[in-house]
Amino acid sequence: MLIDKKMNRTELKDLAGISFNVLAKMGRGEFVSMESLYKICVAMNCDIDDIMEFIKV
Repeated sequence: MLIDKKMNRTELKDLAGISFNVLAKMGRGEFVSMESLYKICVAMNCDIDDIMEFIKV
């Protein structure tokens, strides 16, 4: 999605008001707060299912 919007991780971090730590956690599939996910969705003008998925284990 970042590629489609011609953004890099630093630009997303600044636009969404989140930390690099949040982006790193997302990349590793770790817990990220709903507040952080909301900020990303607002910044990217997308829905939650565009940035995450639930995987049954």
